[in-house]
Amino acid sequence: MLALCLAATGMAQQYTKDGELLLPKDYRQWIFLSSGIGMTYSDTASKDPAFENVFVNPEAYRGFLKTGTWPDKTVMVLEIRKSESRVSINKDGRVQTSVAATEVHVKDAARGGWAFYGYADNPEKGKLFPKTANCYSCHEKNGATDTTFVQFYPTLIETAKKNGNFKVTE
Repeated sequence: MLALCLAATGMAQQYTKDGELLLPKDYRQWIFLSSGIGMTYSDTASKDPAFENVFVNPEAYRGFLKTGTWPDKTVMVLEIRKSESRVSINKDGRVQTSVAATEVHVKDAARGGWAFYGYADNPEKGKLFPKTANCYSCHEKNGATDTTFVQFYPTLIETAKKNGNFKVTE
């Protein structure tokens, strides 16, 4: 019943009493922002690069389209999948396979603004990353819009620019 009530109010995030973030079960039905392969902060490429798929809750997406910034209660799911080559009839390119990791970036003013959650220990309940984690400073420094990597979401770049909310990053 609680899940139905939350769905009816449009809330994309639910927390446990311990402050963990429940992974939204329907996130793959949300707005698909982009997919990257082999995204890394290192100069060394992986021989088996991962795919990174980004989904955002529909309410936040609609809000972004109006203002060029993410509204409160935005939830972005980063689903990192392993990749393989030479699968089935594929002779060269890479295809996505199993989920390797899941992380969530949430904008929640009631909890202090943007936060990151990881699901390494439990695929359903994410633990809050400490504010000292590199993701916070990296997103603050390199995020093109509102600490998010809109520069990698081609369908949103013009909206952010049109609204004066796009920061060019290196």
